[in-house]
Amino acid sequence: MKIFNSRKKKTVLVCCGTGCLANNSLEIYKELKRKAGASGIKAKIRPVVKATGCNGLCEKGPIVKIYPDDIFYCNVKVSDVDEIIDRTIKNDEIIDRLLYLDTSTGQRVKSHKDSQFYGRQKKIALRNIGEVDPANIEDYIERGGYQALKKALFNLSPGDVISEIKKSGLRGRGGGGYPTGSKWEQCNKVNSFPKYVVCNGDEGDPGAFMDRSIMEGDPHSVIEGMLICAYAIRAEQGYIYIRDEYSLAIENMSKAIEQAKERRFLGSNILGREFNFDIQIVRGGGAFVCGESTALMSSIEGNVGEPRTKYIHSTERGLWGQPTVLNNVETWANVPEIIIKGAGWFSSIGTGKSKGTKVFSLVGKVNNTGLIEVPMGITLREIIFDIGGGIPGNKKFKAVQTGGPSGGCVPESLVDLKVDFDSLDEAGSMMGSGGMIVMDEDTCMVEVARYYLNFLAGESCGKCVPCREGIKRMLELVEGICAGKGREEDIDLLLELSGTIKEASLCGLGKTAPNPVITTIKYFREEYLEHIVNKRCPAGTCKELTSYYIDGDACKGCGLCRKNCPSGAISGQLKSNFTIDASKCIKCGACRDVCRFNAVKIKGGVAE
Repeated sequence: MKIFNSRKKKTVLVCCGTGCLANNSLEIYKELKRKAGASGIKAKIRPVVKATGCNGLCEKGPIVKIYPDDIFYCNVKVSDVDEIIDRTIKNDEIIDRLLYLDTSTGQRVKSHKDSQFYGRQKKIALRNIGEVDPANIEDYIERGGYQALKKALFNLSPGDVISEIKKSGLRGRGGGGYPTGSKWEQCNKVNSFPKYVVCNGDEGDPGAFMDRSIMEGDPHSVIEGMLICAYAIRAEQGYIYIRDEYSLAIENMSKAIEQAKERRFLGSNILGREFNFDIQIVRGGGAFVCGESTALMSSIEGNVGEPRTKYIHSTERGLWGQPTVLNNVETWANVPEIIIKGAGWFSSIGTGKSKGTKVFSLVGKVNNTGLIEVPMGITLREIIFDIGGGIPGNKKFKAVQTGGPSGGCVPESLVDLKVDFDSLDEAGSMMGSGGMIVMDEDTCMVEVARYYLNFLAGESCGKCVPCREGIKRMLELVEGICAGKGREEDIDLLLELSGTIKEASLCGLGKTAPNPVITTIKYFREEYLEHIVNKRCPAGTCKELTSYYIDGDACKGCGLCRKNCPSGAISGQLKSNFTIDASKCIKCGACRDVCRFNAVKIKGGVAE
């Protein structure tokens, strides 16, 4: 039994980010708060219980942290509350079974800081998330919140602020990577008013939840970043565009705006200066294309969310035809720290043209899924195997898709690639907004290309022909390959279409849509040929090209495959070999998923 010493009043932080809420963390929070305030706990040891945003390690939620003792409990259940109160709060004992088991060392760690997952990260944009109550402005202020705004208003001119952001090397974290300071400078030079400051919180990438987590867990950092920009470019109105599905983000951001107004950080004569700025939330309708800046602004104006050509920049003529600065949530969250700590501090992190850190949602076939923030220049290997804990089931890492549905697939051979804007571009992928989906040996790369093309074809606004018709035609070709109807010349045709769509499309959606196809052909051409020439899907994903059989030498006769087969295609007796009737098999893969002895094989597959 481990005992620790505690001298200061305890604070219990319960993760109430979206992932943990789905696992009942709100009930854990309510129960902890109720029992912590019960008369059975002496006033001097009665803890403060707070609900926080996402802690990042979504795989192990719900998460409960206890300070000042720096205890990190994972997979907490409502039934654990009494034990936490009785043992940890009252008697200063650590509950070993609730501590995080670090997959890299096999050891349980008391503090999250001692784990590989957290220890390899560097948090700037996520600095407060999981540490503050997002619904309480006092928590933000206690951690230095709004000090950057005060510094800007009282010690820096608008030009000084812009210069600091330029020197920091901060680039837009929403996908394009345009230098933030240059964008602000361009807008500041335009003497046309009113000017607008816009936050892009329309996060439509499958598997992405970076911006969502910041808005849910630290909304004041976004507000403060926008305020600093407004001061620098002389704007008086701001808009935060949030996907309508993000109900918690909308709720917490709305509360933060009201609290900021009450404390005179928003409104008229902010902090007694001649500076006025207000923020309004606009709910997005869920269209992926509205993540594109001009389509987003069109949506704010009440029009259909369609992009426009950018021969005139938004910094000159954006929202309602007026000068506008638009950055995404993560970009805004970085701004206050740069102003407080200085451009030199920020630019010392990262690589040559990619300064600072980047937030990623690490998902897919990786042990430690969740939200991470790492220095630019870290390698894919460090992210996937050190922070991510490697591939489940000791399977082989195959590829990682970065940059959202329009990003590319980077193969295992490039696992030591540095993660920064230029390196990912050279590999055929991109930084994007920060989605990172890990794939193992059971992933069919042709199916991956088909999945993303299907998503993008449905999300194209249809305004320009290359995107509307080109992506649809590419999808038809890849669907044919997955169904065993492909021809070898289809590969060249896909590449030719890709070039045309990238060159001729109106906006970034179309220009980047072919990336999944281009990279999967570049790095996994043999899989396309297997589908086309040999009519076989090595990963067993494409049903028309897959057949299963049971290896008699490996089969132990346990019967799990027969028990879980939905079509009754498996026959045999316990403790003897089982067989699959191909005429009845619906190729769902359930038998392969439940087999503990790797006896179910894919005919001609990689594991045969």
